Amino acid sequence: MPEALVEVRGLAKTYKRQDGTEVQAVRGIDLDIYRGEIFSMLGPNGAGKTTTISMISGLLSPTSGEATIGGFSITRQPMDAKRLLGVVPQEIALYPTLSARQNLEFFGKMYGLGGKDLGAAVDEVLEFTDLKERSKDRVDTFSGGMKRRVNIGVGLLHKPQLVYMDEPTVGVDPQSRRRILDTVIRLRDERKMTVLYTTHLMEEAQELSNRVGIIDQGKMIALGTVGDLVQQVGEEDRLLLSVGDQNVPESLLQSFQNGIDGVTRALYDAPDQDNEGARSHGSLTIYARRGRKALPQVIQIANEAGLDILSVEVREPDLEAVFLKLTGRALRD
Repeated sequence: MPEALVEVRGLAKTYKRQDGTEVQAVRGIDLDIYRGEIFSMLGPNGAGKTTTISMISGLLSPTSGEATIGGFSITRQPMDAKRLLGVVPQEIALYPTLSARQNLEFFGKMYGLGGKDLGAAVDEVLEFTDLKERSKDRVDTFSGGMKRRVNIGVGLLHKPQLVYMDEPTVGVDPQSRRRILDTVIRLRDERKMTVLYTTHLMEEAQELSNRVGIIDQGKMIALGTVGDLVQQVGEEDRLLLSVGDQNVPESLLQSFQNGIDGVTRALYDAPDQDNEGARSHGSLTIYARRGRKALPQVIQIANEAGLDILSVEVREPDLEAVFLKLTGRALRD
């Protein structure tokens, strides 16, 4: 069993409205975040994700329950717990007229670093974030991606055991985004840090995460690896067939659905016709619990029916499909 760095038990937060009524933003969260893992916490807007993370980080006091970091209570031993935590906020929290090195030195002093220790920490962070060559340049001359990397560097200066990263790729170009994602992976693989990650880009969570927690309506409704979550909700594979411009009768759809074990649905989208009379290809979508096993029979039935199969694609269920099924909303909603 992996060792837990963060332990959350019964964490809850209730707010009082001006009219005296109460709102339960978080309703008893239980959670372990293991040492050396990237843990993504996802939730629709208003689900309680930000409130939960704010309590774990010591920014909000829980109404009830407890959270510990490295065994230190965030309520009873807040300074000890926070020393183990580095925060990379979504907003760029830097002084634009200072250089990258000056920014890091300033925030390093805020962490209590000084002298040779501060210099060594700044040098190490500049090296790690690939900013050594630009260390003396003012931050306001940097691209958005470079500013993000300095922002990440600030959170790493005191060598925390847990790094909370709040949507660190917001507003950057694809190349900078790739560089930031690689940095997150290096934090885990090279520095053995634990990363608590939030994002509105499902593909990031799927790529990075050892495990994912999904919060909705103040409760942790799903927790596990992406594979675990897909299995728990029973999402199906999709077989996508492009079948030329002929029509597919309902009887053939029923043959797929009733004649192949594991197939639950078969849908057909007829080809469109443009203004000049040209027709696009039709699309056949077949849902199956074990898509790759069902595929040979699907092709056999299609061939026997005289369908002109132009292409075949098997799409396995992903994290976005799981999230949509569990919450009823897309992550960006």
